[in-house]
Amino acid sequence: MGTRKWVAAASATTMLTAALVAGTASSAQAVPTNCSTQLNTQQRWATSFCSGGTGEHRIRVLQRHFLPEVGLIPIEGPWVSVGSVSYATISPHTTINVWVETRG
Repeated sequence: MGTRKWVAAASATTMLTAALVAGTASSAQAVPTNCSTQLNTQQRWATSFCSGGTGEHRIRVLQRHFLPEVGLIPIEGPWVSVGSVSYATISPHTTINVWVETRG
């Protein structure tokens, strides 16, 4: 391989590596942190709140319908910014799981 081609390949590799490292660092910092959920099955609501980081979050709930043939009921609140509450109304069925979904 000629010197010019070698230098060009090395430069391209260095630039690509730097771009990947920079892209990874910014993505890791863009996620909401310190997130929590609340569930009230009697009043039938669920919320999520994230107090740190950047990006958005929403409440997610998975319920099981009392009729087995109906199956699972996925429920999700709206995407909201850090510092805001994502709220969802839930059904009277059995709650299987509650979690916070995040995105940068």
